[in-house]
Amino acid sequence: MLGMGWFGRAVEKFRHSRGVLHIADDQGEGPVVLLIHGIASTSVTFQKLVPLLTEHHRVISVDLLGHGESPAPLVASYTIEEHVAWLDRTIRSLQLDAPFVIVGHSLGALLVSRYARQKPDKVSHVVLISPPIYLTPSQIADPVERAAVGAYLKAYEFLRSNKTFTLRNAAIIAKLMPVKNLFAVTERNWNAFVRSLQNCIESQTTISDIAGITAPVDIVYGTLDHFIAPGAMRIVQQLRQVNVHPVDANDHLVRKRLARVVASVIR
Repeated sequence: MLGMGWFGRAVEKFRHSRGVLHIADDQGEGPVVLLIHGIASTSVTFQKLVPLLTEHHRVISVDLLGHGESPAPLVASYTIEEHVAWLDRTIRSLQLDAPFVIVGHSLGALLVSRYARQKPDKVSHVVLISPPIYLTPSQIADPVERAAVGAYLKAYEFLRSNKTFTLRNAAIIAKLMPVKNLFAVTERNWNAFVRSLQNCIESQTTISDIAGITAPVDIVYGTLDHFIAPGAMRIVQQLRQVNVHPVDANDHLVRKRLARVVASVIR
């Protein structure tokens, strides 16, 4: 029988590794608030939010697998299960002695939802910011909403399938962002970007994950956020433990106005 080969051995080694994510920021004292950013970003996502929390909380920001200064293994598949496994190991390495507030932005909101469902004893409060929650088009009755979600999914597929186009335009968008490293799709995080997009955002069960969370859940999003699917949001806000907070005149980013709402929800 032939051996696994170097690639197979590398995959197995990675799956059984004890690696942890990069802790990008850890400041303040008090009850812990853990911040998880979104796709193609880093912990700078929360630079408007952190100063609003540190007077009364210990605030910890983490870079996701393949993002920022966290590991970016070539053999990673970047499924939601893999992201959450790395997140779980990282949280356990912090040796927190009490349940904490966990906050996720964009892709981070999807990962936080899965983590909170799986680890109910670890989490006291869940805050989801700008979550891209989608039903599959076949599940959507309204033809306008079905067409909109279908367009999103086709756009995501196009970005994944056209690397040169995506990298070039991402570089242009990055220069327009208000903060450096707020958005970046580069050669280094390309695998993390395309695989996370396909395996976590395009293919997701986030509504089921949120429904299974026992802690209180607050969802905060901007009314100008084009990544919000109204149909999915209507379903989620009917769940008994969920409160939804639309923020006028805010887009997908954690700007000052939205950050103040998130801080108020946490406090």
